[in-house]
Order: sequence, then C-alpha cells, then structure tokens
Amino acid sequence: MKGFKSIGLFLMIPLLVGVGFYAGIKTSVYFEQDGTNRRESHFEQELLNQNMTENIGDGQVSEEKPDGEDSEGENSLEAAVTAVTLCVDTKFVLEETDILNHTVVETTQRLPNMYVGMDREQFLQAMEIYEKAPPLSELERGFVSLEVLAFSKERVVVQKNYKFLQPGNGYYLAVYDNEVVVYQENRETIYIETDIILETLPEALQRKIMEMMWIENEEKLFDFLENYSS
Repeated sequence: MKGFKSIGLFLMIPLLVGVGFYAGIKTSVYFEQDGTNRRESHFEQELLNQNMTENIGDGQVSEEKPDGEDSEGENSLEAAVTAVTLCVDTKFVLEETDILNHTVVETTQRLPNMYVGMDREQFLQAMEIYEKAPPLSELERGFVSLEVLAFSKERVVVQKNYKFLQPGNGYYLAVYDNEVVVYQENRETIYIETDIILETLPEALQRKIMEMMWIENEEKLFDFLENYSS
C-alpha cells in the first residue's frame, strides 16, 4: 500500500504542476486582452477628443439653429430694405446731362405726387416706363435715356441724358398719326407739331411729306404752316 501511495503521489505532482501552468497561461491571456481592450478604448477616446478639438479650431463645430432661422433673418433684412418708401418730403434731384458737350445741370425739386408712396422696385419700374415712352416735350429736347443714381426716403437722384440740338437752317415735314409734324434737320427731333391733317393736302404734296419733305429755312416753313393750317 505504501508503494501505491508513493506512486500516486508521484503522479499527482506533475498533474498539479500542469494545472497550475495552464491556469497561469489563461490568467495572463485574460489580463493581456483586458489591457489591450483598455488601451484601444483609451486610444479611441483620445482620437475622438482630438477630432473635436480640430473641428472647433477650424470653426466647423457650431450650434445648430432651428430650421428656417437663417432664411427668416434674410427675409427680415430684405423686407427692411424694400420697406423704404418715398414721401412728400423726399427731395427729387434731377441731373440733366448733355452727352455731346459733357455738361451737367443739377436741380432739386419737390417729388412729383405720382411717385409718393412708391418703394424702390416701384420707382425703378416707373422710371423704366418713362425711359421707354418719354413725353413728346422730352423728345423735342433730345432726350436719350435716364438712370436712377440714388434712392432713399430722404432723396432720389435721377440722371437724364440728352443730345441737345439747336434748330438748324433746314427742316423736314413728315407724318405722325396722320398729322403733319416738323422735324429738325437730324430727322429725329420733333420741332413743331401741327394740326394739319395729311388727307386735306393735295395728293402730290401728301406724297412728298410721306417721303419727308425738305424745307430750306424757317421763313418757308412758316409760309407753309400759314397756308395749310386750319
């Protein structure tokens, strides 16, 4: 029996040593994995903090605004600009420019009643209509174009451009709306509007006037007007 006990004890010693060695390996692996996981987690946290710092430095991180807040601010600014309207106290500054002689005459006058209450867009539209269809008196002066230089509640500045022409030695008779009109020698500027109906004139004279009849001087022009005016 003593022999068997010695042999059993001898066999158990290596077994215990093996179990202890195996347990040590398992424990070492566990702590190594846990340490690795901890290092990886710590590295990821540092990387996240670094990215946040860089974004803040670059101005990329900002407080989110509610949807529509930016557009509402822009709309408010635009509404404030377009809300400016003209009133009876607004000064109307007119700059008349002679584009041939490069001279400018500036006058300040009361704002015409038709423009009172207009905002910028409405006033620009009114000036565009005026430029496309100016009064006959403006055409007779040689009106060419206009431009709005300034617009505010206090004053508006309008520049009108002219080709001022002095009456020449000759004139042209032409037809406008079935009536005889007198043009200056440039054939563009109306000098006189008559009340002479084209159909009341002799046919030969009608044809000449329809082709723009030339009259040499002012004396002959007034002779014609005296003879055919009603």
